[in-house]
Amino acid sequence: MTARTDTEQVELANTTFYEVMERSDFESLSGLWLDGDDDGVSCVHPGWPVLSGRGEVLRSYALIMANTEYIQFFLTDVEVSVSSDTALVTCTENILSGGPAEESGELGPLVGQLVVATNVFRRTSEGWKLWSHHGSPVLAETEEEPDDETPA
Repeated sequence: MTARTDTEQVELANTTFYEVMERSDFESLSGLWLDGDDDGVSCVHPGWPVLSGRGEVLRSYALIMANTEYIQFFLTDVEVSVSSDTALVTCTENILSGGPAEESGELGPLVGQLVVATNVFRRTSEGWKLWSHHGSPVLAETEEEPDDETPA
């Protein structure tokens, strides 16, 4: 089945982005990003500074892939908005990743993380390409007891 509408095409591009990350397929990942010197490509990984330019962004993904034993994304709250040749996708990345391998070669402990993400795509002659990715961690809410004492 082929995506027919812009919204379907952007959803497919967004899903593909996460699928290639799960497979650690750097070549396919590279093909998903805008190509060119003046494209304004940017990326913010949770806890990282802003990365600007295609080369810097792709280097960051190469580093992440080289140092991640296992990663799986469960996307929720996916919203797609298309305006002319630009598309905005917001979603929650429910991430399950494997820690460093144990000495026995087995995958280390699995860790869960919630990240809210904004992915911006631009329409090109080759389809929708990533222009920007911004991921921000969702901080866990703590249930604090209210103070019973009233300040005097």
